[in-house]
Amino acid sequence: MNDSRIVISGASGLIGGELTRSLRADGIRVVHLVRRPARSGDEVEWLTDGPLDPDVLAGATAVVNLNGASIGRLPWGARYRRTLRQSRLQPTSVLADALLAMNSDAPALLSASAVGYYGDQPGVRLDETAAPGETFLAELCVEWEREAMRAAAVTRVALLRTAPILHPDAVLKPMIPLTRFGLGGPLGSGRQVWPWISLDDEVRAIRHVIDSDVHGPVNLTGPHRATAGGIGRTLASLLHRPYLIPAPAWALRLGLGRAAADSLLLADADAVPDALSRSGFAFRHPTAPDALAAALD
Repeated sequence: MNDSRIVISGASGLIGGELTRSLRADGIRVVHLVRRPARSGDEVEWLTDGPLDPDVLAGATAVVNLNGASIGRLPWGARYRRTLRQSRLQPTSVLADALLAMNSDAPALLSASAVGYYGDQPGVRLDETAAPGETFLAELCVEWEREAMRAAAVTRVALLRTAPILHPDAVLKPMIPLTRFGLGGPLGSGRQVWPWISLDDEVRAIRHVIDSDVHGPVNLTGPHRATAGGIGRTLASLLHRPYLIPAPAWALRLGLGRAAADSLLLADADAVPDALSRSGFAFRHPTAPDALAAALD
């Protein structure tokens, strides 16, 4: 049995669940921070009333912070935008405070972020040193990362700028049924570059960061660029359906709200995984068609 221990917050989501299964399959103990009464010795209730006891984190190899309300719930009205913000900043702040209290005994912190950090920057190669964008999600990511980086005073902090995951329970969830009904087509121009990653590589990349000395921003995105239209067209081909019906930018903004449409569907962001590449990570699904085929297998 592996004697290492990983603490995960936000483990009920797609990434957290798959990461937990992967770690436990290798004999690594995983402790979940949960917002309800604990049901086992591998759960700790938190975010109730007061700070997190640093003893909960003592002896862990790393803390993986994946908290945050789903960006896939649409539209983003003013109230839900507050929820998106609070559900990320509060848990990250509580974790940073606990780690700071541990000083040099603090485990590494891997804190979720998103490639939405870059906003809409057409024609720019966006490595981890690139400036943030100006969309709602970009501004949220800046705040989110700032909270996590407070812990860098005492430990290694990696900021996991995750791309949309090509998986039936993630970005493909609305796309698959629409495509099957023959309603697939370009979103906006369809030419905007969409960062992407497979679920398998997302989990493998997080484990790689846990086991390495990578710190600071890390783009968790596939190494070969793809456009929104290219991804949609490949999905349609794999499902043997047409790809004909466009959704103009104005219609997406009207139906989903400008904040969500501009942050998620219309943003052009050629994010590249330089930090992963430099640290020796090898993608299992290096192209979007590879990831889509695996997701639909």
